Amino acid sequence: MTGILDSFGRSINYLRVSVTDRCNLRCLYCMPPEGVPQMPHSEILSYEEVQTVVRAATELGINRIRLTGGEPLVRAELPKLIKMLSQIEGIQELSLTTNGTFLQKYALELKQAGLSRVNVSLDTFKADKFQYITRLGKLKDVLEGIAAANEAGFHPVKINTVVMRGINDDEILDFARMTYEEGCHVRFIELMPFKGVAEFVSSAELRQHISLLGKLEPCASITGNGPAIYYRLSGAKGTIGFISPLSELSFCSRCNRMRLTPDGKLRPCLLGEDEIDVKTPLRNNASTEELKRLILKAVSSKPEHHHLEGGNVRLVKRKMSQIGG
Repeated sequence: MTGILDSFGRSINYLRVSVTDRCNLRCLYCMPPEGVPQMPHSEILSYEEVQTVVRAATELGINRIRLTGGEPLVRAELPKLIKMLSQIEGIQELSLTTNGTFLQKYALELKQAGLSRVNVSLDTFKADKFQYITRLGKLKDVLEGIAAANEAGFHPVKINTVVMRGINDDEILDFARMTYEEGCHVRFIELMPFKGVAEFVSSAELRQHISLLGKLEPCASITGNGPAIYYRLSGAKGTIGFISPLSELSFCSRCNRMRLTPDGKLRPCLLGEDEIDVKTPLRNNASTEELKRLILKAVSSKPEHHHLEGGNVRLVKRKMSQIGG
């Protein structure tokens, strides 16, 4: 089985699991400077509860699991969860999205626990700009983390870059060159239109600019790509992907994912309000079949498209750090 078909014929085979709402950074497009109110630890799913939900999902056809946050590596003993999940039959890929600040410390342990791949969020190569964007971070920590991930055997490392006009759009070619020099997969993500952050740069404009380095050739989708569209510069080992929720009308037609929030809600769409509670049934000893029914209900309720209308995000109650991005 390759996934669960939703109401619009999309194959849903990818579950993003947010293991915490906490983060050690305060990125411009994710959180206010003071952060957001934190969920009580008692409300966050235990590792055993996460394992139970993931096992039920894999029995339905979900075969790709990504751990997110907040920042997932701030949660204690995360390699323990990775080891637990890596032993579930049917998972073809178990990956992690991180801001990279703790990767130097944990990369080898994550690999040994059974993690398949890492994505690192990085928006600039300039230390002062990095501190401005993240408010709390040090660029050096992330660059050392990427090096540690490569050394631990995570090949290739994926780099996720949110492009903001007037902030980091002058570094587009530097990121594109990483596909030559380091063989990284670089993915440019259009900035959601959050009020007061910056103007987004369309993927079409990015492709035109990157063509200064050479012709961008469309290439086959790579593992776990979801809605991204990939290209390769001639002679590059890595690829350049574009995630274009604002500028591409077909974006949602390629969606293959569901989200599990830290407090145990299945979220069919990142920008939708619909959530299905699995924590309460879990803590009332729900059977695997009951959990499967809830997962199928969530998949069937996926909307045909997101709710970006007229350049504005329809307000949602949760911050990105509470959903898993």
